[in-house]
Amino acid sequence: MKNLVVYSSKTGNTKKLAEAIYEHIPEEKEISPVSGAPDPEGYTFIAAGFRIENGEPDREMQEYLKRIIDDCQVFLFATHASERGSDVVKAAMKKARDLAKRARIVGEFDCFGEVPEDKLNEARQQQPQPEWVKYAEEAKGHPNEEDIREMLKLIDSLDLPW
Repeated sequence: MKNLVVYSSKTGNTKKLAEAIYEHIPEEKEISPVSGAPDPEGYTFIAAGFRIENGEPDREMQEYLKRIIDDCQVFLFATHASERGSDVVKAAMKKARDLAKRARIVGEFDCFGEVPEDKLNEARQQQPQPEWVKYAEEAKGHPNEEDIREMLKLIDSLDLPW
């Protein structure tokens, strides 16, 4: 069984989750940023992580998700500054599922990701302010160890062949 963890990360939030998954999963495995990710063909399991931008998975991950082949098991994970369980997060995860429609989605996880201060200050100047700005303080320090434990516990609960 070949496993792949592929992620996109500007600030290191999603990369932190990707590295935790990589360390946790057994067997033959690889980890790669989406910009240099291998062709998804030949992998049995792919953990695909992205940041949510403008209510969607970032563009690079969108293109990669479209390429995932039939019968591949996919675990989606995302970081964001929006409220957990918000319509924005639900819509982004739905878009990711739709893009990877040929794969078998086995699970999903999302959590806060800290927003860099310069990006937060820029967003505060916009009128109207993006909805996520009001959750940015709560997102500080995330993903944290509790987020990682929760995600790995979820992965362990899935019916994966290892």
